[in-house]
Amino acid sequence: MLKNIFYKKKKYATIPSEQSKRDIPEGIVSKCKKCGTITYAKELEKNDKVCPKCGYHFPLTADERINMLVDGGTFFEYDTDLRTEDPLGFPDYGQKIRKDMEKTGLTEAVVTGEGTIGGYPVTIGVMDSRFRMGSMGSVVGEKITRAIERATEKGYPLLLFSASGGARMQEGILSLMQMAKTSAALERLHREKGLFISVLTDPTTGGVSASFASLGDINMAEPGALIGFTGPRVIEQTIRQKLPDDFQTAEFLLEHGQLDLVVHRHQLRETLTQLLDLHHCKGAEEWPAR
Repeated sequence: MLKNIFYKKKKYATIPSEQSKRDIPEGIVSKCKKCGTITYAKELEKNDKVCPKCGYHFPLTADERINMLVDGGTFFEYDTDLRTEDPLGFPDYGQKIRKDMEKTGLTEAVVTGEGTIGGYPVTIGVMDSRFRMGSMGSVVGEKITRAIERATEKGYPLLLFSASGGARMQEGILSLMQMAKTSAALERLHREKGLFISVLTDPTTGGVSASFASLGDINMAEPGALIGFTGPRVIEQTIRQKLPDDFQTAEFLLEHGQLDLVVHRHQLRETLTQLLDLHHCKGAEEWPAR
């Protein structure tokens, strides 16, 4: 009894066993990539997946983005039947595509369709970085091009949300051709005086940043988004100069005139609605039934 009373407590922390670690369900908490704050996943979702401490914008899935912005019950998805093939016979490419399809529930790295935002009909495309890092292959380019063509035909404003590592290397030149194809479709939209709002999210790089993502009538980005054609290390080695610490961030690009707006996720839907209203876009009641 006396031994238990005068027992000296250990002053060191106990390291949980590997078994106890495995018993903790995944997805309960999320750690901020920027400041390290740990937040309950449900609380993070309520805050639009923005870190409550530092404001870091966690990546969103295509479905999360659409549900956050598009009026409930109005979204209609385009081209759900398009599937990626393996034109070059690239090793393990088909297997990786199937794995990403199973992991994400998507058929490709972009979801396109139409719906209303604040009552205004729009054609919308949202890239999802979980699928081959949002890289642009033949199907991604085709889906975006078809969305642009539908916006041109219907007279709808076009909204594209980019999140991409660039052109998809496993498809070679066929991937690079999508840069020209999407840009040409946007030129036709421009000639028809259609409105194109491009929203660049983290990251938007490579061939996507060098094509449709930078061709908006209004180019905006989320805070802290990485935007650029190639990485800062390659640039520094090429020009043999030290780059600023905030180089290729949305804020840096805004300061240097390459963006029109940097908009916090909490204000994004309101900002888009205001822009649609400012450009005298027709409301849903003025459009014929789909």
